[in-house]
Amino acid sequence: MKKTEPLLLRRVAKMSNPASVEEFIALDGFQGLRKAVAMDKTKILDEISIAHLRGRGGAAYPAGRKWLHLYHIQGAPKYIVCNADEGEPGTFKDKILLEQDPLSIIEGMLIAGYVFDSPRGFIYIRGEYRPIQKIFQEALDNATRAGFLGENILGIPGFNYAITIVSGAGAYVCGENSALLNSIEGRTGRPRVKPPHLAEVGLYLQPTLVNNVESFACIPAIISMGGQAFLDLGTKDGGGTKLISISGHAKNRGVFEVPLGTPMRDILYDEAYGGGTSTGKPIGFCHLGGQSGPIAFPEQFDVLYSYQALWDNDLALGAGALVVMDESVSIVDYVRRVAEFFVHESCGKCTPCRVGTTRLLECLDLFVSRKATLADLERLEKLLLHITRLSACGLGQSAGVAVTSALKYRRTAFETVSSGREVALG
Repeated sequence: MKKTEPLLLRRVAKMSNPASVEEFIALDGFQGLRKAVAMDKTKILDEISIAHLRGRGGAAYPAGRKWLHLYHIQGAPKYIVCNADEGEPGTFKDKILLEQDPLSIIEGMLIAGYVFDSPRGFIYIRGEYRPIQKIFQEALDNATRAGFLGENILGIPGFNYAITIVSGAGAYVCGENSALLNSIEGRTGRPRVKPPHLAEVGLYLQPTLVNNVESFACIPAIISMGGQAFLDLGTKDGGGTKLISISGHAKNRGVFEVPLGTPMRDILYDEAYGGGTSTGKPIGFCHLGGQSGPIAFPEQFDVLYSYQALWDNDLALGAGALVVMDESVSIVDYVRRVAEFFVHESCGKCTPCRVGTTRLLECLDLFVSRKATLADLERLEKLLLHITRLSACGLGQSAGVAVTSALKYRRTAFETVSSGREVALG
């Protein structure tokens, strides 16, 4: 099994006060920032591109490409936004960084502030993390007193930068970047029509960089160790290590750091990670990436946990969630609960998602109650197609991913609970 020393979790549980600048520096904190301000800004961008850091929030967009795009956009000021909404059920890996190593996130945002001459950054923390917001604010206050935030940072004239916390209010859709920006501006948290892209017209209509908590925490490590060394920790299609959240029926539940390219079977069964199931029963399936991700079945477990390898097997890494279910769990019942979540969280802006998710849940209810027919199976497939292709944002577009996985690999489970009577589609 591919192992490495912790990179992102190296300071977790080692600091008596996670908001302490002194303890952070004693554990190599702010080394990436100090190295970055001595580098040419284009060299910083080169290192991030070489590292092949993919966005850790779920979309997996190359961070180097995103940063380079914004660098060449005309207009000022440019804003830096950290997405700490983490509303995906089964995902809690950002929580450990926010709670136990907040200064690593601040350091990553500071490097971005330096590269883009940004006067201000914002971190949008989900409302359910209110106690953590206090920890993060303490870290910001300590960093300001120590001269790492404010004016003329590190004695560099004109390097002025401040970070503001914005609290979410429990809307899952605000994890979508444009909806998040609307929420920061005080608007209803609904996705924007794109283009224009956020790098061109973002927060307060200014060029904006939006990255995930884990993505920002990776930036100082990349600058400190070099892009190639970071890439070598992972695979050629995505460098570094990945924080994963293991929950459900897993024996060992929690946040783990794994090098990209680790066999998924090892992550599920090795005692260093998931350790199999707490019930002693075989794993029936594993939901990857959160509610919006695909479901992996045992015949798919022999795959490397990397971006391309998972994509090649109808799977996705997403934000790093692994919800483990043993064989006692009905896949039909499970995806019905997933559908219920999307009905609750749809913002209602577009009809395909607002109405489609409700119709999807109603259809799945028929299968759960064993009232479905084979015609309902056909209707279910059409609903999934329409919701996925016609919804305005990623929420609706991914609302049927889990059901689609279940239909492809466990179709017999749906056919078994169908009566088989053919009826006219309604």
